[in-house]
Amino acid sequence: CLFSSSCSCGISFFSASTSQSDHSAHTKSASLVSSDSVSTSADNFSPDLRVLRETNKLAEMEEPPLLPGETIKDMAKDVTYICPFTGAIRGTLTVTNYRLYFKSMERDPPFVLDASLGVINRVEKIGGASSRGENSYGLEIVCKDIRNLRFAHKPEGRTRRSIFENLMKYAFPVSNNLPLFAFEYKEVFPENGWKVYDPIWEYRRQGIPNESWRLSKINERYELCDTYPAILAVPVNIPDEELKRVASFRSRGRIPVSVTKEATLMCSPVWLFTVVWPTLTLETEEYLKVLLLKMFIAKGGGYESEDAYQNAELVFLDIHNIHVMRESLRKLKEIVYPNIEETHWLSNLESTHWLEHIKLILAGALRIADKVESGKTSVVVHCSDGWDRTAQLTSLSLLMLDGYYRTIRGFEVLVEKEWLSFGHRFQLRVGHGDKNHADADRSPVFLQFIDCVWQMTRQFPTAFEFNEYFLITILDHLYSCLFGTFLCSSEQQRVKESLPKKTVSLWSYINSQLEDFTNPLYVSYSNHVLYPVASMRHLELWVGYYIRWNPRMKPQVQACCNPFHRSCLSFPLC
Repeated sequence: CLFSSSCSCGISFFSASTSQSDHSAHTKSASLVSSDSVSTSADNFSPDLRVLRETNKLAEMEEPPLLPGETIKDMAKDVTYICPFTGAIRGTLTVTNYRLYFKSMERDPPFVLDASLGVINRVEKIGGASSRGENSYGLEIVCKDIRNLRFAHKPEGRTRRSIFENLMKYAFPVSNNLPLFAFEYKEVFPENGWKVYDPIWEYRRQGIPNESWRLSKINERYELCDTYPAILAVPVNIPDEELKRVASFRSRGRIPVSVTKEATLMCSPVWLFTVVWPTLTLETEEYLKVLLLKMFIAKGGGYESEDAYQNAELVFLDIHNIHVMRESLRKLKEIVYPNIEETHWLSNLESTHWLEHIKLILAGALRIADKVESGKTSVVVHCSDGWDRTAQLTSLSLLMLDGYYRTIRGFEVLVEKEWLSFGHRFQLRVGHGDKNHADADRSPVFLQFIDCVWQMTRQFPTAFEFNEYFLITILDHLYSCLFGTFLCSSEQQRVKESLPKKTVSLWSYINSQLEDFTNPLYVSYSNHVLYPVASMRHLELWVGYYIRWNPRMKPQVQACCNPFHRSCLSFPLC
């Protein structure tokens, strides 16, 4: 058993020189393609040719293709984009309530840059009105996904101030008492992604309720624990009143609860738990004893004496806190964007410690999975609050143990359950719509989880139904604020804000075009446990994500062949 403390961005470039997809996955709009823009003979062309034709038509549009609910807020002509790879490009810069859109004036085909405002971390003015030198007066935009964008304005044009003010207003709506764009976006998809995760169905898949476990609605109003979900799985013989007493001693009331188990119902059930305790009280100790006793009964191992629980193995995994991880990502950005220093690449990468952190997280999850599967033991996973490192470890160990979570829909359920319902603080860690870029609560916790998943897909290329594009799309929309999936920091907050009614789920978009996110090499082995090698010799930097903005890097992701569900391509040689 495992106990745990659960407790788009993208720039787009339209160019005839490339047909590779970038990873922002802007969704289709009613105004994206006119009714007669695709001839009836389109099906006779190859997918790549159809994509190229549609994107060239989009590039010919003077204004950006607007999504439902998107409106233009500002436009500045004769602005220069300072491409970090080939130099200056003159064009028109447009700001909407969702994106920043730049289109070149003198190129054929045009050069187009398309980035969601949600990806912006901060906006800085460069130079003063008296600045001398070409392109020394303008704006620099620092993004959350590794890039920096720089635009030069003409001082006499007086466009910089207006663009700056509108970027500060619409890139940081929370700081300006404005709604995030997800509340304005009203696209309708064939599937409702908000229905992907049904906790009762998921517990039943795992065989709960049963003779040992029951489902409790004690947290239905989020009064027991405001960062826990409404439905909890708890031991049958512990009444709700006892749960309340235990919660009074817990950090934020985050009592130990069952969150998952081994999916093979024919075998002895293996449970995953969540628990957080800064100090061990008598109430908590007794509660844990009952939980552990239930585990032995469930395994058919009979009763154990209380002395047996005193022989538990205590292991420290040495996974660093959110501040160390934030600094590590900052160092990584310095060495991968815009240019890579080839002569010192390995030493520079080592100095960031990024892969070392990835290794420690993977090694910790592997140790948990091995204890559960091979050792047939119960594992308690504990960190400071239970919504950061614990979420990383429990979700990764589940991915190793349960083949269901390695499917597209299963992975969506895993994210909904371990990260969203059990209170990972997405709002604080990402800073959706917040201009306070120096907030100490920001950290790439979820990014590290997805990076670890990608590392596993590299070691087991046939074990996952989803492809790399799927993972990158999730990360892009972690920032984009186009969908409501990653908004807020708890289930309670999402219910209060009525996100399922007022916003679109990312899973609605993904599940409506599964062919774009499916791994063609996938082989289903639902009962197969994965044991990835958590060694520096077997880990690599995720080039397809961290260095994707460099046009000289070989694309790592195949193009999405559906022009209606994307409006952007990867970097051409600008």
